[in-house]
Amino acid sequence: MPLWTIHHSPGVFTDDEKHHLAARVADHYEAVGLPRFYVVTLFHETRPEDFYVGGEPTPAGVRVTIDHIARRNPDQEARRRTAQWIKGMLQPALERHPGLHWEFHADETSEDLWMINGIVPPPGGSDAERKWAELNSASPY
Repeated sequence: MPLWTIHHSPGVFTDDEKHHLAARVADHYEAVGLPRFYVVTLFHETRPEDFYVGGEPTPAGVRVTIDHIARRNPDQEARRRTAQWIKGMLQPALERHPGLHWEFHADETSEDLWMINGIVPPPGGSDAERKWAELNSASPY
């Protein structure tokens, strides 16, 4: 499961922009073989007086944390490609805001600590995972 948590100042994203970005993110993961419902994107509007960078309030900022659980990058080059892809997903939506401070990071979390609806997801690339992708939901396997 990729979980994208996006903390942002008010006015950075419209509701339509949130939907568009979340759909683009889900499109990408689906294209590389993950069931679409694995992808969760959360937007948290954060007041400027609650958003600090370097100990100072930030009038306009975005901080994205991404948890990758279903798949891992095998090496440094793959991690660099992933970082560039993430930048490419975010930059078009964020570069239109002059003076915006934005950053992201991605963690690769153990899939051993992951369940959906109380079910351990099937192994990546398995027939069971393909069935989940086809149904777009979790089911016993």
